Amino acid sequence: MSALPDLFDVEDLARTITRVQALTPESTPQWGRMTVAQMLAHCCVPYEMLYTTTHARPNALMRWVLRRFVKQGVIGPKPYPRSAPTAPAFRIADAREFGAERERLIAYLRRVAAEGRAAFEGRESLSFGPLTASEWNVLFAKHLDHHLRQFGV
Repeated sequence: MSALPDLFDVEDLARTITRVQALTPESTPQWGRMTVAQMLAHCCVPYEMLYTTTHARPNALMRWVLRRFVKQGVIGPKPYPRSAPTAPAFRIADAREFGAERERLIAYLRRVAAEGRAAFEGRESLSFGPLTASEWNVLFAKHLDHHLRQFGV
């Protein structure tokens, strides 16, 4: 996997936002079934988990499973495989409005950067427990990069 952007860095954040802004309502996936608007909503889910109460915290057994078997795939160096199974919370089945979802994702990216790296050091993830700022960056950047590549930007 190529080096991931540091979403806490102003220049890397600007490059990432430029990629998001390069998407259009007509952008089509190179793999998978999501529309571009659904993909943008899907990419907002990690931020919803952090900043809203939309998603419930998994029970203790599920958190153990996620930490033991899923966490390394999410924050590790290996890229996500194409068309990998998606956790239920990340499935977007309904139609979404492209412009609203794009702006929502950009707002989340800016919020993370504004809070800064120090605010994420040791911050609790609903699924994985406390993460380092670097792990949070990988969680956000790796997922977003995967889907931006899916849509050719």
